[in-house]
Amino acid sequence: MPSTRGWSTVPTNSPAVLFTRTTYLGIIPTAGQRPFTYAALDAELRLLALSEGDFEAVAAFAGGQRAAFVAISAPPRPNQGLMRSQERRAALNPAPRPGRWENCRVAEYLLAHEGIAIPLTPNSAEKCPRWKQMGMKLFQTLASQGYAPYPSEANPERQTLETYPHAVFTRLLGHAPFPKHTLEGRIQRQLVLRECELDLPNPMRVFEEITRHRLLQGILPLDDLYSSAELDALSAAYVAFLAAHHPKKIDLLGNPAEGQIALPRMSSSQRTHN
Repeated sequence: MPSTRGWSTVPTNSPAVLFTRTTYLGIIPTAGQRPFTYAALDAELRLLALSEGDFEAVAAFAGGQRAAFVAISAPPRPNQGLMRSQERRAALNPAPRPGRWENCRVAEYLLAHEGIAIPLTPNSAEKCPRWKQMGMKLFQTLASQGYAPYPSEANPERQTLETYPHAVFTRLLGHAPFPKHTLEGRIQRQLVLRECELDLPNPMRVFEEITRHRLLQGILPLDDLYSSAELDALSAAYVAFLAAHHPKKIDLLGNPAEGQIALPRMSSSQRTHN
């Protein structure tokens, strides 16, 4: 169910919701019945919307923004065969071994080198899982609505970019997070987003509400704790905010021809470790 923790959420059946200032959207395609979870932040990192919806609702919501940076957790297109180019492979550091990492994108290889697992993107949309196909379709739809790939000087007000929440949290924490669907994983993710100054409830309050009686009754008071999909959407929205306001604080991994993945920039100690 969509969250309604005391803020103004946006109905998923709304054809277009126009915010007058720049909005920072994070969109997560999934394989569920409502195949998108999305979050919207303002320039002060306050939550404007957090909901689920179908393709039409999400496309209308993004299309209704006068100015927005939209980060989507999916590739904009299949891999373009760049990892089959011997010249491109030789230019990578480290270069992949012969016969390995040929049917993927450059960004995915670079993330794997960081020790971050990511689903590889085939060379045709038909071979991609449905959630990736939905993400590609959303990129195409937003392009038809006037959005440009980030970074764009031609259209500075409406831009799209790709991100990957697991890698976002890994970089923000400096290590791999707990599994996303666990209680500790959700608390950890919400804590680090609060550390990034997102205006979110303190997830540590969960422990204040846990009592012996509630545990025996099978009751866990988790109203102030977001779901894993919501946290992924919030992390993507945060990347969109960084891309707009602090471009030097993000890395763009990969080749623009097949899609770059935007992530928070690693610290110097993280770079040394990798």
